[in-house]
Amino acid sequence: MNIEVRFYDEIADERLKFAVILARYGGKWVFCKHKERQTLEIPGGHREPGETVEQAARRELYEETGAVKFEIEPVCAYGVVRENQPEESCGMLFFAEIGELEPELHSEIEKIVLLQDPPNGNWTYPKIQPCLLKEALRRKAVC
Repeated sequence: MNIEVRFYDEIADERLKFAVILARYGGKWVFCKHKERQTLEIPGGHREPGETVEQAARRELYEETGAVKFEIEPVCAYGVVRENQPEESCGMLFFAEIGELEPELHSEIEKIVLLQDPPNGNWTYPKIQPCLLKEALRRKAVC
């Protein structure tokens, strides 16, 4: 299936359905290992009704990594166009520097994985997540 990832400096708020958070902790990248998958993913998820996209990002970062102290900033909006779907799925990409993690996770995430370098393969969404990281690096939005 062909997938195209597009990036936007501005987009209508109501189009933003997801928040994805590139995160670092102790100088390493933070990735999540879901209980039902063998791959790694960037923390993130759906925006709940009544939430701002930043509130969704903060909630998802906590739920998926146990981050209790962190600084978070938006990087850019993005859209994903799939070959067989007429509508673009849009989200906001964030970057977070985590200062403190809870010792235990309470979600569908089995564990977090701290890596010096992003994974070489083994991504849950290999046609999307590496593009998000590449764009954040291009924009110099990550430390």
